[in-house]
Amino acid sequence: MLASALIVIAAYLIGSISFAVVVSKAFGLPDPHQYGSHNPGATNVLRTGNRIAALLTLVGDGVKGFVVILAVRALAPVVGAPDWIVPVAAVAVFVGHLYPLYHHFAGGKGVATAAGIVFALHWQLAFVLTVIWLTMAFGLKISSLAALVTATLLPLGMFYVFGNALVSWAMVVIAALIFWRHRTNIRQLMAGTERPIGR
Repeated sequence: MLASALIVIAAYLIGSISFAVVVSKAFGLPDPHQYGSHNPGATNVLRTGNRIAALLTLVGDGVKGFVVILAVRALAPVVGAPDWIVPVAAVAVFVGHLYPLYHHFAGGKGVATAAGIVFALHWQLAFVLTVIWLTMAFGLKISSLAALVTATLLPLGMFYVFGNALVSWAMVVIAALIFWRHRTNIRQLMAGTERPIGR
């Protein structure tokens, strides 16, 4: 039980690393909490005009979710962790990104981290969802709408692949949190005032 608790705590702490903040400091850019949407994510970093920094933010936030799930899946049998450890760790690393300990619990909206998690669980489903997100995000130029559509499809895809499993229900939680973190964007979409990518 102690090993399981430590795994979940470690997943949350790794999730708390905000690559938007780390990359912005490395590139000498402003703190992403201080401009644009005030969201420490790749879309907001892109508003600085630095595409490389935005890409590194996107990749970093995705990789941390991917690495945590791969590590937990490998470690769980070694320490005798229960079956629920992977889905709980998935939620923990995701919550860490949304509410990071190191940044006064002011985190991102979780789309890239969720993608990393899904790639570690089932890369084929993750690939399909990524194509859908990219098509919508760069076709319509509205990142939030692409995120919301993909978040809706995420748990449906997981239930199709894994059935009525804990990992599928974990994706329901993650999708619900994505919607919660996009609540302002939802209001702006309904009002027709949502800003396109890069603006």
